[in-house]
Amino acid sequence: MTPSIIGEIVRSTRKSQGLRQDQLAGAAGVGHRFIVDLEAGKPAAHLGKTLAVLAALGCSVRIEPPHGSGESI
Repeated sequence: MTPSIIGEIVRSTRKSQGLRQDQLAGAAGVGHRFIVDLEAGKPAAHLGKTLAVLAALGCSVRIEPPHGSGESI
């Protein structure tokens, strides 16, 4: 997973839901500029804001530690 891939997922999901960037920004509680940067794959995107955008779109996030090092979250 890279910032570019996350940006592509956000963009395609937003468009499939018929949302404009400003509408998604309002739903996620972030600024319009943040959505523009996130969809462009800007690597310095804030994790908390990115998670808020993904949640607003109904996306889920799963993080799995390396095998043998604990539980998945």
